[in-house]
Amino acid sequence: MTRKKKRKSKKNKISNLTNTILSILKKERNKSFNYKQIAAIIGVNDASSRNQIIKTLAKLAAKQEIEQVDRGKFKAIVTADYYTGILDMSSRGSGYIISDDFEEDVFIASNNINKALDGDEVEFYAYKRRKRGKIEGEITNILNRAKSDYVGTILIKENKNYAFVVADSSKMYKDIFVPINKTKKAEDGDKVLVKLTDWPDNADSPYGKVVEVLGKPGEHSTEIHSILAEYGLPYEFPYEVEQYANKLDTSITEAEIARRRDMRKDLTFTIDPKDAKDFDDALSYKVLDNGLYEIGIHIADVSHYLEPGTVLDDEAYERATSIYLVDRVVPMLPEILSNGACSLRPHEEKYTFSAVFQMNDKAEIKHQWFGRTVTYSDARFAYEEAQSIIENNPDVTLSTVDGSQLNTTIPQDVSLTGKVYKTKPEIAEAVLVLDRLAKKMRRKRMGSGAISFDKVEVKFNLDEDANPTGVFFKTSKDANKLIEEFMLLANKKVSEFIGKQNPKKTFVYRVHDEPDEAKLAQLQTVVGRFGHKLTFKDRKSISSSLNKLLTDVVGKKEQNLVDTLAIRTMAKAEYTTQNIGHYGLAFDYYSHFTSPIRRYPDVMAHRLLQHYLDGGKSVSEEIYEEKCKHSSNMEYLATKAERDSIKYMQIRFMQDHQDEEFLGVISGVTDWGIYVEIISNKCEGMVSLRDMKDDTYDFDETHYAMIGRNTHQMYQLGDEVIVKVKSTDLVKKHLDFYLVGKAVSED
Repeated sequence: MTRKKKRKSKKNKISNLTNTILSILKKERNKSFNYKQIAAIIGVNDASSRNQIIKTLAKLAAKQEIEQVDRGKFKAIVTADYYTGILDMSSRGSGYIISDDFEEDVFIASNNINKALDGDEVEFYAYKRRKRGKIEGEITNILNRAKSDYVGTILIKENKNYAFVVADSSKMYKDIFVPINKTKKAEDGDKVLVKLTDWPDNADSPYGKVVEVLGKPGEHSTEIHSILAEYGLPYEFPYEVEQYANKLDTSITEAEIARRRDMRKDLTFTIDPKDAKDFDDALSYKVLDNGLYEIGIHIADVSHYLEPGTVLDDEAYERATSIYLVDRVVPMLPEILSNGACSLRPHEEKYTFSAVFQMNDKAEIKHQWFGRTVTYSDARFAYEEAQSIIENNPDVTLSTVDGSQLNTTIPQDVSLTGKVYKTKPEIAEAVLVLDRLAKKMRRKRMGSGAISFDKVEVKFNLDEDANPTGVFFKTSKDANKLIEEFMLLANKKVSEFIGKQNPKKTFVYRVHDEPDEAKLAQLQTVVGRFGHKLTFKDRKSISSSLNKLLTDVVGKKEQNLVDTLAIRTMAKAEYTTQNIGHYGLAFDYYSHFTSPIRRYPDVMAHRLLQHYLDGGKSVSEEIYEEKCKHSSNMEYLATKAERDSIKYMQIRFMQDHQDEEFLGVISGVTDWGIYVEIISNKCEGMVSLRDMKDDTYDFDETHYAMIGRNTHQMYQLGDEVIVKVKSTDLVKKHLDFYLVGKAVSED
């Protein structure tokens, strides 16, 4: 009888062990480790694994990649300089680090991410150049986590004591492990907000706990709340903040009026969007005996109610901005202030903070005054109504564009405290004169090198259940630009007034740096595809050629693409105490002063202006710089949430149009597919390379194109194509198209 040979047990080889050991030693490069410590970190304890670690340590030491500092104890050999930066993850698990130490972004392969997450501040070293000469690096330490809260779908394992949360964000490359006792009774498939609690060295996934159950994926309220939760933004006020606000004295008192400039007799009105609920700015108009126009820009005096150190002020600071989603506004201030006491509603007296200018017919300023006032709004106009006045040049009878009577007409005579007030012809005259002056100010500003970004805004018609029934585009007309110019004037002159004082005074500026030359060159490459040309000779030629480009594309298929790319070439505007001017507006001094209901930096500007008007000394620059950074960051998050809500609503809208063909323009080309923007509604989706089955296509980065190997068919940036909806994903906010083919030219 033959004896069976005993089969040797198969050894489990530890994958990527060399890189894992190097990563451990480099992360703690001032400490030494033996094989037992490394085995414990990796989470292995069998003899085979320990032997693999011992052998790998010996090989690395022989190659002089690590050093043995004591018997059996090893340290990393530091042969590279270490840097810090911010990680920008891609959806593929790799990423780039943005660092001040490098002109270009540093590529980080997925196996060198080392548990860093998108937005984290990290330590890294750059160790070689990969293909195409780009710098590559490895993350060695996580200095600061960008965020701890993630929105995702919970998947509960049956008969198990744990669950996983799959994050909505494509940049979160790991599912989050949640013990069953930390799921907050969420049901399988629920959308939840989860907080990261730990990421053990030997764990493949981070650990977390559910902090809020948001609802069922795909439901409207769930998805809107998810957008806010993803960026750590609120959607309701704490009870104590509401209570504090509701107890405020919002009455207009004689004692307070006596401390202010009384401008209630001056003709005053607001011009806002027709669906606006809060009115934080108004204009007043008066012709003086010397022939000059006295024009007041009156801003709600929010700082009168918002006292530093209160729960109300703390909440407003934390929010820093109102958030404008497609179906709602998440206000910075409770409704009693935002829609009540601080809203300059018609036929109501309000406390205001004003910039008052005396101007001649050339729009030249002959005198200026800043201070607290009390005003009375005689009328409220929607932009469409003011536009009708400008276009029709009426005498007495005012009407809207469709011929109906103004819905904000005021009586021929308005009596207040015994005085006879304004009539409709006076308001019409005021609008027409202000429009004429605004156009002169705009021409002067553009002549100084300002850039005109009049990007088309996508808006939705919603039914009572917030379902999108249609898409329309919001464009800026003369009435919008009238208000814009006078708000810009107030912002400019307030910051100029403080910025030019000697000795220097700390203030909150809104600054905008010059555009990046490399991005301008990339823009030229793209717009050259459409026959446009930019000039880079000097600052003024850049501005004028950008303005010409933005004017030339109006109404053309490439308008939205060019507008978007042109904006991306610009540096981000931000709040700071360090004034460098505002490139886009061509102003040496600029601040935000005119919207304190919805922006906290404007509240700070009001407080500082009054402090300096009262003769106060300069405040702490360090404290206000920190407030500026917080405000800029919250503005950035709010903008991302607003964009996500538009994308979400676009996908909801396209769900009802799955059998239709649409004419679109190729708005982006990548190595995984092409992006197409539908011309009629500006909805953008992707055609995957996998779905382009009529040929094998290769990505040509130089020409922003996909080129077929056999047919040589080219789909290039800016080409018009026909697409159909393939799929819509409200949760991931993905819209995918089938490519029907190239559009047939009518030429």
